[in-house]
Amino acid sequence: MLASGRGSNFRALAQAAERGRIPAAMVVLVSDRASAPALAIAREHGIEAVVADPKQHPSREAHEKAVIGILEERRVGLVCLAGYMRLLSAGFVAHFAGRLLNIHPSLLPAFPGLHPHRQALEHGVRISGATVHFVDEGVDSGPVVLQAAVPVAPDDTEEALAARILVEEHRIYPEAVRLFAEGRLQIRGRRVDIRETP
Repeated sequence: MLASGRGSNFRALAQAAERGRIPAAMVVLVSDRASAPALAIAREHGIEAVVADPKQHPSREAHEKAVIGILEERRVGLVCLAGYMRLLSAGFVAHFAGRLLNIHPSLLPAFPGLHPHRQALEHGVRISGATVHFVDEGVDSGPVVLQAAVPVAPDDTEEALAARILVEEHRIYPEAVRLFAEGRLQIRGRRVDIRETP
């Protein structure tokens, strides 16, 4: 897991693993911020918490190499981004190709990048939602695994819409990780096929 902030999606994944909804163990959380609340959540759940401060490295490449080292040393099979606020290089993405997941609070490809709730409201859409996707070299542009739709109310604020979408994020992210752990996801170009049986 890679996280920079509060870690609510990380908590949802950790709880799902504890309850047996995900047939895999969460072994480490890596954060680029020593103050990230996600670190405390990891410790609460008995998951190793590691800070990889980019300021301790001479370059972005060196920092990413350190993060890759942390993950590979622990033989991580799937890397999940949970509010990780750093753009990943093509090299990092290539290293974990097919085993790097992210969640974004919109129905991609609509409203990628920053402030997706604001974008949804400014565009006057009736439906927004959340998307779990494999990470590629673009910004929120990788193959879609799962999506959940959330109606947009006429009087919605960014905060109100974000709160309703977050409920769906916490539901579909563990489901996507479960499907990956069961070997049921197959990437075919832009599509992700979900097989009925492993």
